[in-house]
Amino acid sequence: MAKEKNPNIRTIADNRKARFAYEVMDSLEAGLVLTGTEVKSLREGHANIQESYASVEGGEIWLINAHIPEYSAGNRFNHEPRRRRKLLLSKREMARLAQAVEREGMTMVPLKLYFNDRGIAKLQLATARGKKLHDKRETMKRRDWDREKARLLKEKG
Repeated sequence: MAKEKNPNIRTIADNRKARFAYEVMDSLEAGLVLTGTEVKSLREGHANIQESYASVEGGEIWLINAHIPEYSAGNRFNHEPRRRRKLLLSKREMARLAQAVEREGMTMVPLKLYFNDRGIAKLQLATARGKKLHDKRETMKRRDWDREKARLLKEKG
């Protein structure tokens, strides 16, 4: 399964644990409301979205618990590293996500934080359902088998 890579997109943070812990149903791209020092810190490549999630509050969607460290040259105008950040989505997308969370019991999980080809920070947000323990074990078995199969094919030629 070869993925097409856009050379203009620069990934800042990737939530690899999300694909293991959740069954990803649907994903979309969202903008973020950021301050100047947050953008500068992201341009240095510093961010962590491993333990973050998105929540619907007051008709808006917020990114909670994402860690963007303080900018080193930001002095007293720096930002709070774990502050809540508003996500920029259309009303239709917000309604669809809110419905998936409320009615279907799904979770909004950030998958990737990146700069798009125009240099704007974007978040790939997914609606996902949590995996049970036996599903996680099945995923681990499949990955091990794929790794073993690739090794055997490489040996055989």
